[in-house]
Amino acid sequence: MGRKWQNIKYGKAANDAARAKIYAKFGKEIYMVAKPNPDPDGNLALRAIIEKAKTYNVKQDIIDRAINKAKSGVDESYDHNRYEGYGPNGSALIVDCLTDNANRTAAEVKTAFGKNGGNLGVPGSVSFMFTSAAVFGIEVLDEEKVLDAMIENDADISDIEVEDDVMMIYGSSEDHHKMETALKSLGVSEFKVNEISMIPNDTITLEGDDLARFEKLIDVLEDLDDVQEVYHNVEL
Repeated sequence: MGRKWQNIKYGKAANDAARAKIYAKFGKEIYMVAKPNPDPDGNLALRAIIEKAKTYNVKQDIIDRAINKAKSGVDESYDHNRYEGYGPNGSALIVDCLTDNANRTAAEVKTAFGKNGGNLGVPGSVSFMFTSAAVFGIEVLDEEKVLDAMIENDADISDIEVEDDVMMIYGSSEDHHKMETALKSLGVSEFKVNEISMIPNDTITLEGDDLARFEKLIDVLEDLDDVQEVYHNVEL
């Protein structure tokens, strides 16, 4: 499936500026998911995004602030928009956004692609090259015990990979909660990765100028305030 989940999502947050950006993105998403029901026990989507936020070391007060904002009745509305396109040398990207101004976001994403060796495509132009999956990264456990726990919880697993001290487990996105329950039944209390993601069916390798332009494109996209996630098919 992946190269230890792209080295645990590129280190997640290398500096204070990156962490601040991550906190802002999670704050917005937690607020939106919490609006219908701010109780994590009764809102599986909220529970899932909170668990994901914890793997990015988002502080509890930021999580609580977003939930309390939803409870307070503050009326902010954001739409989920997905953009698809190609980067340098046939690389494929999916960009998920949460925006209060779709025209602004579309223009910013299009400009990012155009200025960095890419082209924005139409819906469906690259998504067929990816599979929605639940992804977990944990400390290495006995694989047979993991499989048994998944079977007991009726969770559909597609792959298990072990590299260094990390076990990566991939399964159906619909079974995310079942997989999490299975792992917690084995005593797992902390996750290196815990999310639903878009996994490329195949990956490509870029070199030289193509790789430099691709990495610049990723940096520009991820720096946009409305961008929540960027998925791609490049081995980094």
